[in-house]
Amino acid sequence: MVNVITLVAVDNFIVSARKYRPVTFESVVGQQHITNTLKNAIKNNQLAQAFLFCGPRGVGKTTCARILAKTINCTDLQPNGEACGVCASCLSFQNGNSFNVHELDAASNNSVDDIRSLIEQVRIPPQAVRYKIYIIDEVHMLSQAAFNAFLKTLEEPPHYAIFILATTEKHKILPTILSRCQIFDFNRIRVEDMANHLAGIAQKEGISYEADGLHIIAQKADGGLRDALSMFDQIVSFSGGNVTYKAVIDNLNILDYDYYFNITDRLLNEDNSQTLLLFDEILSRGFDGAHFISGLSEHFRNLLVGKDQATLKLLEVSEGIKSKYLQQSQAASVSFLMSALNIANQCDLSYKLSKNQRLQVELALLKMCNLPSVFNLTVNPLAAMPATEGQIKKKPEPAAVKPETPEKPAEKVMLASDPAVSYQTTKAPEPAKPAVKEEIAIEKPKLFIPNANSSVKIPSLKDMGKTREEIQEEEDPYLKGDAKDAYTPDQFLKAWSDFAARLKSEGKKNALTIFTSVAPKALGPDSYEIVVENKVQENLFRDERPNLLNFLRMGLRNFDIEVSARIDEKAVVKRPYTSVEKFQYMAAKNPAMVDLKNKFNLDFD
Repeated sequence: MVNVITLVAVDNFIVSARKYRPVTFESVVGQQHITNTLKNAIKNNQLAQAFLFCGPRGVGKTTCARILAKTINCTDLQPNGEACGVCASCLSFQNGNSFNVHELDAASNNSVDDIRSLIEQVRIPPQAVRYKIYIIDEVHMLSQAAFNAFLKTLEEPPHYAIFILATTEKHKILPTILSRCQIFDFNRIRVEDMANHLAGIAQKEGISYEADGLHIIAQKADGGLRDALSMFDQIVSFSGGNVTYKAVIDNLNILDYDYYFNITDRLLNEDNSQTLLLFDEILSRGFDGAHFISGLSEHFRNLLVGKDQATLKLLEVSEGIKSKYLQQSQAASVSFLMSALNIANQCDLSYKLSKNQRLQVELALLKMCNLPSVFNLTVNPLAAMPATEGQIKKKPEPAAVKPETPEKPAEKVMLASDPAVSYQTTKAPEPAKPAVKEEIAIEKPKLFIPNANSSVKIPSLKDMGKTREEIQEEEDPYLKGDAKDAYTPDQFLKAWSDFAARLKSEGKKNALTIFTSVAPKALGPDSYEIVVENKVQENLFRDERPNLLNFLRMGLRNFDIEVSARIDEKAVVKRPYTSVEKFQYMAAKNPAMVDLKNKFNLDFD
């Protein structure tokens, strides 16, 4: 019996990034400013000798270089500037056997010998077409010597040679190379353009999808279409051909939008416990705290953008998610969003340096939870005052005793002669409004009006505009210096000791030494002198002298008291410095030093 084995042909799977790679300028996604320029240059026969394509990964640099190389040599150029795709040159390029287009990977061929080999090939003219094109990818990987060897050929190539250089790091290329090239900067591809391109591929492949899921893939790709196509293939394999929003966030480990919307609602409601529990749920799903706080900052930014119609175009999300942002942005104030953004940014900066990283995020969330209360307190300070009896009552009757009021409202200064009684500043009451039988009124702070027996005096109009000290001086003869009390030496020393005790409590140890080491000496009835040892102590005393005089004069009720400082000349010892001074100092203590010097005929250094 013969066994028959049937072989079934299985097509090799081709990733979407290769299968749907653009082959014309029109099919390039998100780089219309470059493709239009290149098509016009081909139609007008204004081709540069060298092109440099710069930009991030996956935006179409190498693809545009290949399309340009194919279009330049097309023998049947279309009216719109595109290659025909059916001529001999186009077919040989598409089949990969063109002798007129050469690609070089500079990442693996970056030596001087590789460039010299390239230069040798440049000398050979093209076959059956006008130009010979050299595409050098990742050109920034060439060594310094290779760049220098390439300079002359790049500056003066044969008329049939065109160089197309591609790089992701333009700053690493020598300025001499940049000056010889026509530079094209590729942009990151917009999220909307990427999502539309993915939707087109899904329709061609018969794959069902949700618009929100494609938007998430486009956002995760960060401007690179090749990355987006790789993730698209991954999600298709994971979900069995059904690209849903849930399948995308589960497979790509992305935090759901709903978490950010829910946690923002709890922050606005000042729900501390639910906020912390929701953050714990996020951590239990395996998400990192830094990833969460970064996403929360992006969420607050989107809410801030959604508050103005002019900035709505900056929301790179699907229409369903955009409606949620618009709804929540109406509930959050700009002040809350700005403050929350600042807190989240500070948390993000200090997260990696913290030993307790979870506490950093929880502390930031608790700060955000209390923001609404802070703003309410700022807008209505009386809201935070405890309710007191009589706050909701009839309109209060005018006080029986009221201060004299000028015709125009003016400020009144209330001064107490006792230092313990503080003064207040208030405005004169406004004219009374028409009486209302009964209304709800918030009790205003009452003006303190002293009775007839009180020692507190209300100044008259002549005191308007004067400071408290000026009013005190006019009322108190001691403050004006017109009067003084007699005091004993013991009272003076007692006041001196009290001032020293105050210096000790303030931690001024250097100045305290001056006031405790020596007692002041009386030079006259109200004049005193203190002897210090050096200039440093004199400067310290000079700094404390105003405070000392004020303390003594107020305490002893005598404004004629004066205290000065003097350096004790006897205490100043001149130390020997030079060799001669040191010898004289020792000879003064021991005269035998002179005989020793003379006997041995010694001299100074």
